[in-house]
Amino acid sequence: MGGASMALVLANVGAAYGTAKAGVGVAAMGVMSPEAVMKNIIPVVMAGVIGIYGLIVSVLLASGIDQPVEQDGVAINVYGWDLGFKNFAAGLAVGVSGLGAGYAIGEVGDLGVKMVGLESRLFVGLILILIFAEAVALYGLIVALILST
Repeated sequence: MGGASMALVLANVGAAYGTAKAGVGVAAMGVMSPEAVMKNIIPVVMAGVIGIYGLIVSVLLASGIDQPVEQDGVAINVYGWDLGFKNFAAGLAVGVSGLGAGYAIGEVGDLGVKMVGLESRLFVGLILILIFAEAVALYGLIVALILST
């Protein structure tokens, strides 16, 4: 259960930080250029997706834990150390990568949308940077899915 909790908690901390930090940038940019607020909400959405990665892995890990099996009146635990460490590593993989990606999206999203409010030609560059930051969380999700099988 440690892996499931690490996946959910760390990924959602990253998502919350990214959402909050990028949301502050969108609010500040909205004062300068209110017509561009909906276009520049992308970092907030991308940060929210990171939390979904953590949720997917935590549900997958928690559902893979079986109840002890009873043989000859003795309960035998089918969830061994090897599986426990694999699940913990999977949870840490998606959780820590989600934390890092959320931080990156928050920082880039905060300053990026403010600058796009001043110069709209920076929008494509901002989106590319955000995509590469989101890819870090996606890599963590892929590793976690491989480890959990």
